[in-house]
Parts: sequence; C-alpha cells; structure tokens
Amino acid sequence: MQRTRNSLFIFLLLSAVGSSAQNRDVIQRYIDTYKELAIAEMQRTGVPASITLAQGIHESGAGMSKLALASNNHFGIKCKSNWTGESVKHDDDAKGECFRKYPSPLDSYKDHSDFLKNSQRYASLFTLDPTDYTGWANGLKKAGYATNPKYPEVLVKMIEDYHLQDYTLTALGQAPAGDITVAVAIPSGEPVVTAVQIVYPEGQFKINDTKVVYVKKGTSFLAVAKQYDVDLSKIFEFNEIARAEQPEKDQLIYLQRKRKTGVNESHIVVPGETLHDIAQREGIRLESLRELNWLKEEERPAAGERLSLQTRSATIPKLAVKESYSLTPAVKSPGGN
Repeated sequence: MQRTRNSLFIFLLLSAVGSSAQNRDVIQRYIDTYKELAIAEMQRTGVPASITLAQGIHESGAGMSKLALASNNHFGIKCKSNWTGESVKHDDDAKGECFRKYPSPLDSYKDHSDFLKNSQRYASLFTLDPTDYTGWANGLKKAGYATNPKYPEVLVKMIEDYHLQDYTLTALGQAPAGDITVAVAIPSGEPVVTAVQIVYPEGQFKINDTKVVYVKKGTSFLAVAKQYDVDLSKIFEFNEIARAEQPEKDQLIYLQRKRKTGVNESHIVVPGETLHDIAQREGIRLESLRELNWLKEEERPAAGERLSLQTRSATIPKLAVKESYSLTPAVKSPGGN
C-alpha cells in the first residue's frame, strides 16, 4: 500500500513538472509571436512593452483562452458604451458579459494601447517612467483595469520570470549589450505595416547567436575585416553581397556565417524591405530564407506577409506586384466605369 502511495505521489509530481514545463513553452511561444507588436505599440503610444505582454499572457491564457480563441481579444476588454465593432458574450464578473471582438490579434493589441492612452482613467500611468513596470502594474489595478486584488503581483511576476523588461528597453533603444531590437510592424486601421527605426548597439554584438557589427555608410570593408580579424573575402561571403570598397548605406555586417534558421519563428515584411534586408536583420542565410518560404530567386514577398524563419512554411507568401506595362493602350469595355 505504501509503495502504491509513493508511486502515485511520484506520478503526480512528474505530471505537475511536465505541465509546468509545457505551460512555460506555451507562454514563450506567445512572447515570441507578439513581442514585435508589443515593441511597436510602445513606440507608437508609450504603453510599456513589458506591461502589454504580461497583460496579454495573463488575460488571454497565452492566447489559449476561450475568449481569445473566439474573438482575438487578448486583453479582456469589454464592449463599453462607445464600442461599435463586433462583440461576443462571455462569462466574467457576471454571466454573458459583452466583450469586444477583433478581426485579428493585431487589432486587439492596437485597441489595448488606444484604450489605455485615450482614457482619462489611465492618464496618470503615462507620467510614470516606462521602465517602472511595478508602478504601471499597481496603477492599472488602482484605475480599475482588473478586480483581482493580486493583479499587480501577477503582472510583476510574469515580467520578471520571462524577462519582459528586455522588450521595454529594446523599444527605448536601451537594449543591453549583446541584445538587438527586432523588426516590428505597426498595425493601423488598415492591414498595413510600416517600418520602425531600429537601434543597434555599438561594436560587436550578436544576432541569432552570430557575431555582427553595425557600420555607417562609407566605412571601409577592409577596415572592418582588419579590426575584427576576418578575411575580407569572407566579409562579402558571409553577408551575401558583391565586393565593394564600402557600403552604400548604414548596414549590418556579419563576421561569421549566418544560421540556416532564425531565432524568431517568423518575420513580418515591411514596405520596401527586400529578402536580403530580412536575412540580414534576422541573421539567417538568404538561400535558407527562400527555401523555408518557397520563394524563387527573383521573387519578393509583399508587405505584410509573415515569413517563416524556423520551419518550412505551409503556404507560399503573396508576392509584391511587379511594375508592368502594356504594348497597346487599354480598351475600355462598353458600359465600363
């Protein structure tokens, strides 16, 4: 009997440990998916990226809650009197309450930022230092965002356990040495993405565990090669660029061969961004990037498309429309507009 009890205890203990590890994996995947968006929203509105991610994880069950799956609502925002969009019914403080429904998680993130930024109830939060995540967490509870008395402690623990403060520092251009800001896309009322200025550390750092430096236009490639003791021919090979005396623009220069897969799961293409730009920004080989996304050498993905960086994409991304012309004037059909 004692042996049976011990076996049951060990089984339950191992199950709990396994469940905890699984939960951490789910949360980490959520962070990897939405960290870029949280950074972009901080740069747009001032809501700390650490707070946004912590609230998103908690309020949506890391994207797995019934509400999040049914409505893309990642922050538990209820309809309120001024909401004119779609809605769903969900049991919360009362049965069948009205919650906002969004076309995508991107819209939920944007509405969350605007909800805080444009409400007088939360105005005092924006007088705080954006790195003061404890102050923000307490301020949200005080302003009535949540009824749970432990709400601040939940957010603070989430931020500290998963190092979410790093994304606030990244948005501020204060990432610790060795860290790098990520490519981000800002959602708007339309499904359009725009580039955000990226701040890189000075000197040698790493992207995707690969040594790299950020050089200014006009810097001699030979000088970079000598400074970091890398053969000049390897500089051009590692960065997949033609031989030249100096770069024509400020750019990343890798000092090692890039990886076949990225550290991020995916990358959202911003307007004007080439596959080479993405390969450099994510520290992934250009050929690998094409293979993972079924792209031919001459093809370029359209802005807003999500490219896979780790596994073979299940779909082929939409391509940017090439400029074309007709040899003969277009003929208007009878009755056409």
